[in-house]
Amino acid sequence: MEQVKIKEWLSLMTLEEKASMCSGKDYWRTTEIQRLGIPSVVMMNGPHGLRRLDEYEVNFDVSDCAPATCFPSASALACSWDRELLGEIGAALGQECHAAGVDILLGPGVNLKRSPLCGRNFEYFSEDPYLSGELATAYINGVQSQHVGTSLKHYACNNREERRMTTDAIVEERALRELYLNSFEIAVKNSQPWTVMSAYNRVNGVYCSEHPHLLNEILKQEWGFEGVVVSDWGAVNVLPEGITTGLDLEMPSSEGYGVASIIQAVRSGALTEEELDLAVERVLQLVVRAAKRTGQPITCDYEKNHQLARRAAADSMVLLKNEGELLPLLTGQQKIALIGAMALNPKIQGGGSSNMKPTKVDDMMEAILDKAGELTYEQGYDLDSEQISEELEQRAVAAAKGSEVAIIVAGLPERWESEAYDRQHLRLPANQEAIIHAVSQVQGKVIVVLCNGAPLEMPWAKQASSIIEAYLGGQGFGGALAAVLYGDVNPSGKLAETFAADIRCTPAYPDFPGAGDRIEYREGLFIGYRYFDSKHIEPMFPFGYGLSYTTFEYSQLRIDKKELTDEDTLTVRMRVRNTGNRLGKETVQLYVKDKQCRLIRPEKELKGFAKVELQPGEEQEVSFTLDKRAFAYYDPELGDWHAESGDFDILIGGSSKHILLQTTVNLRSSAVLVQRYDRQSSLADLIANPRTEPIIRQLTQAMSESRDKHSSEMMAAFIREMPLRSLVAFSKGAFTDEMLEQLLEHANAAAGGSEPVSQ
Repeated sequence: MEQVKIKEWLSLMTLEEKASMCSGKDYWRTTEIQRLGIPSVVMMNGPHGLRRLDEYEVNFDVSDCAPATCFPSASALACSWDRELLGEIGAALGQECHAAGVDILLGPGVNLKRSPLCGRNFEYFSEDPYLSGELATAYINGVQSQHVGTSLKHYACNNREERRMTTDAIVEERALRELYLNSFEIAVKNSQPWTVMSAYNRVNGVYCSEHPHLLNEILKQEWGFEGVVVSDWGAVNVLPEGITTGLDLEMPSSEGYGVASIIQAVRSGALTEEELDLAVERVLQLVVRAAKRTGQPITCDYEKNHQLARRAAADSMVLLKNEGELLPLLTGQQKIALIGAMALNPKIQGGGSSNMKPTKVDDMMEAILDKAGELTYEQGYDLDSEQISEELEQRAVAAAKGSEVAIIVAGLPERWESEAYDRQHLRLPANQEAIIHAVSQVQGKVIVVLCNGAPLEMPWAKQASSIIEAYLGGQGFGGALAAVLYGDVNPSGKLAETFAADIRCTPAYPDFPGAGDRIEYREGLFIGYRYFDSKHIEPMFPFGYGLSYTTFEYSQLRIDKKELTDEDTLTVRMRVRNTGNRLGKETVQLYVKDKQCRLIRPEKELKGFAKVELQPGEEQEVSFTLDKRAFAYYDPELGDWHAESGDFDILIGGSSKHILLQTTVNLRSSAVLVQRYDRQSSLADLIANPRTEPIIRQLTQAMSESRDKHSSEMMAAFIREMPLRSLVAFSKGAFTDEMLEQLLEHANAAAGGSEPVSQ
């Protein structure tokens, strides 16, 4: 019935009306066609909370927004590693959108964290595509369970804010597929977001809003995306070309320019009306989807959502250090010095288009005072400056000296970390670092709480007894922090990105941000923990890391088969036990290592995770199911994913560096790799292929017998690696050009390739 309605609308539309459907009416709405009864679809910013505006024009003033629940940022929520929690938050966001009359929430963002300097990293989940894709899937399914759409963004390789609208990301195909597209692929296939937002930048020379390979070939045809491709706001380069290559909707309105360009392109033959109809039909499907919510009851409980935001903040906090088990603090028994301007004005969200107005914000000081025996507050530093104030510092030192424990709340001001610009370094402001140093000289029990959207260098880390990474914790941050500090909540967050000791140790250094508009992803596959593993660089805090107030024991790793094909699934089971005396949550992480591969691969890759809650002494079984993609890499020559025959290690641990259980499986590939050999191929190439190795065994044996024994090793290597054409020249007539052609013919036949062509 819906499809019939869409086809009827399409048949009744004029060319001008069709063109208007592919460009926004204003800043936040699609164009309606009143004579056919086609309404607008309303889109507004997220992703961690609804940036709700009563007007539909551009407005950057948060004070004009209607209040909505401010949940923790994506960088914080990712540290929960909790699919169920992301689903709950998604559903709450969907309810708030419904209450506000918003049809599509513009989020989540799943761009990977190539460099910690990207100013918008707080809006993205992780450096790992599997973790990002899984959490995005849960978030999208939650929002869309309320008949509200999402916009998966920013597709693709939007990893830099500086010059983001003209940047050209130069990425080789394997890194593109295995990393930067993979998080999008997982979310699209598992949740079918209503829209996917094309990014501002170019990828390999082509703007994302008119990229046939990304939009038509991969997103729509290969992945089966059924929704609308919408441009990032103002990202369209040439709209008719975008429509031809897979874009469906330009946002916002271009004040008639885009519509006119479509009409002109159709009339000139540059754009066919059939291509235009495909885009219009997708937009009409969006209209129909949004209309299903009409008349649905509004069940939005803002107080309940505030409590959810507080719980999410607590479950996302990462305990990085806890020397001497200083934490949890003793309720009502200790004199506390609370230091830092961010204690009164905590940074709870990032800057830019996602910035919104909370319904309310927890008072951190009040929440801690409710738990502490006695509390003294000192500002410590100025948020609007890096200048060190001797007066503020002296007062903070005196307060710390007169207390039993000092809590310093530090973080990045918005002017350092926001959409539209990138960070210049990974340090805290100088006056905040100075306060940590000064206080630690007089107080041996110092807790540092961090409010930042992305990793920091911590030259002061040894001076702190305890460190809590809270990221941008949303409106419930204050209450959540008090709960974690005093043990009402056992911290269970695990880092979703690696913290380097120095910016010079990060994968994209010194190629970030790049030269002008050109960014070369020279690190290829090796970002995040993949890079640190491959370079054997010890990070400050590894991917997946996080401490708890209790301890866990891993045991009884079992697999349902030791040998499998790439068409099988593998079930992995293990048991985890809470060996401490507190209720706690543990995130069990599964990594896969390819022990030998014809292409370069990372040391290991995350392929499964599960978060479990355990009472003291309680034990639980955790299971994972791995399919072909858990073992596969993207082969550019095949143009497909390939799981190569061989041994793979299954690694289970509490972080990427803390592997506790391990076993090995053998996989047999069902794929026939068609390798074509020519005169430029080497003997080593043929020897490496079991189908062609027997053909040349006799030839190599003959060559081996004729060599000078004194130089046999050198000559063996020389002959194996030289191109086959050189064998003719070096054999002194023993191996002719005719013999080479026969060898190639037999080798290609054995390998399943085509007849060789002389070159």
